[in-house]
Amino acid sequence: MEENLEWEPIKTEHIVRDKWIDFRRVRYRMPDGTEFGPFYNYSRSSYVVILASDTEGNYLCVRQYRHGIGQVTNEFPAGAIERSSAAKSDSAAWDDTAKEDTLAAAKRELQEETGYISDEWKHLITIPSNATMADNYAYIFIAKNCRRVSSLNLDDTEFLNVRKYTAQEIEDLIAGGQFQQAIHVMAWYMAKSGK
Repeated sequence: MEENLEWEPIKTEHIVRDKWIDFRRVRYRMPDGTEFGPFYNYSRSSYVVILASDTEGNYLCVRQYRHGIGQVTNEFPAGAIERSSAAKSDSAAWDDTAKEDTLAAAKRELQEETGYISDEWKHLITIPSNATMADNYAYIFIAKNCRRVSSLNLDDTEFLNVRKYTAQEIEDLIAGGQFQQAIHVMAWYMAKSGK
C-alpha cells in the first residue's frame, strides 16, 4: 500500500533571510487536501561535530556559552560547514552544493577550536539536526590519536576553553545533565556502541 504522507507547501513567507538563517512562515496542503498554516521552519548552515581523542585516550571537549539555554556547556568541538563567498550574501539561496567538504570542515574546526589535528578520521553518521523545524544536518566524525600542533584560532564571537575528559568523566557529565548538546550525546552513545 502506497503512503501519501507528504505535505505540499503552497505559500512561503521569508520572515528573516540573511547569511545566518532563513526563517519562514509556510502554509501547507495536507495529504487529505485540506490547507493549514502557519508552520514555521528554517534553514541554517549544516555543521560538523568531532568526537576527538588524544594519544592518551582523553576526549577533547570545549566549554562555551550557548545563548539558547543561557548556560556554559560542555560539548565536543563543532562548527558550521562554510559556504562559498557567493552563497554568503543575504539574498543567496541556501544551496548545499556551494559548501565546504564535510571532512575538511571537521579537520578545520578541530584545529581552530582545540589546536589539535588527527590522521585517523571516521565518519560516524549524518543526521538532521532538528527534523521538525530545520533542514540542516549534523555530520558526525570521530578523530583518534589527536596531537596538538597550534594555538586556537577562534572566530570573533567564539570564547571557549578546551577541556580533556576521560570516557568516565563524559559519562558522568551526561548523567548529571552537564553535557547539554543532544546531537553530541547521541554521537557519544553511537561511538561507544561501535555503530
